Amino acid sequence: MDETVSKTENSLAPHIALFAVQVFFGTATVLGKFALLAFPPNALVGFRIGGAALAFYFLQRFRGNLALDNRRDYLQFAVFALIGVSLNQLLFFKGLSLTTAVNTALISVTIPIFTILVSVLIGTDFLSKRKVCGILLAAFGVIYLINPTRASFGSETTQGDILIVLNSLCYAIYVAISKRLISRYGALKSIAWLFLFASLINVPVGLFALQTVDLAEVSMRSWAFVAGLVIFPTILAYFWNAWALSRVEPSIVAVYIYLQPLMGFLAAILFLGEHFTSRLLISAILVFAGVFLVTKKISP
Repeated sequence: MDETVSKTENSLAPHIALFAVQVFFGTATVLGKFALLAFPPNALVGFRIGGAALAFYFLQRFRGNLALDNRRDYLQFAVFALIGVSLNQLLFFKGLSLTTAVNTALISVTIPIFTILVSVLIGTDFLSKRKVCGILLAAFGVIYLINPTRASFGSETTQGDILIVLNSLCYAIYVAISKRLISRYGALKSIAWLFLFASLINVPVGLFALQTVDLAEVSMRSWAFVAGLVIFPTILAYFWNAWALSRVEPSIVAVYIYLQPLMGFLAAILFLGEHFTSRLLISAILVFAGVFLVTKKISP
């Protein structure tokens, strides 16, 4: 058993999964841009979490039972769901509505930094000069891509900026503290419980937000974008992220987050007609170099 896990950890599979996760998360901005034309943010969060909860529930029931080993684990999954899914999503969308997209992207650079600090404190990861250099290099690449001169940190965005900081901290804590339990139960059962608990909060909030929408007037195109949000940046992304987290250190999962802005920009070029720039190329080189440093295995 240990030999199998070791082989998995040393394989490329978790890294391929994490790269795909960032593609899905990064392109969520394009899907969300169109879906938001028909639905309010909290309704979209409700659709994403409710749809994913149903999918993971039936997949796990088809594969086996949902029962956990002891009652304390149910409480832990409930806490992880609150921090990593419910609060994470609600803080992000509320914060985004009160600040700028540039501010949001810059503040999100802190997620891997928060993650490795929390992981080191609780003993699920270790700190090294190589990891610190890699995270800082990738962070600089993202900052260069976004161009901080476009940011506007003033009193009018303070509340939103604080909410995005809290959003980043929540996701970092989730990645750092959930590894042991996810490794124990496996990705599918773990993510099923995470979304089932999260749906208890986000689905009622989403249904309340839907009261402002005339569903009869919503086009099939808008529903297709909602379905895309549920399938790609939610079901597939969260599952593969949990699967990879059970096999590699939290710092590796976190540093891949720096690929999200690159994927978002590439999606905008492909689907929204934006132009490729030298800034994107330089940023990509810096981010990939940083990811390489953090994920590189040192030979004994």
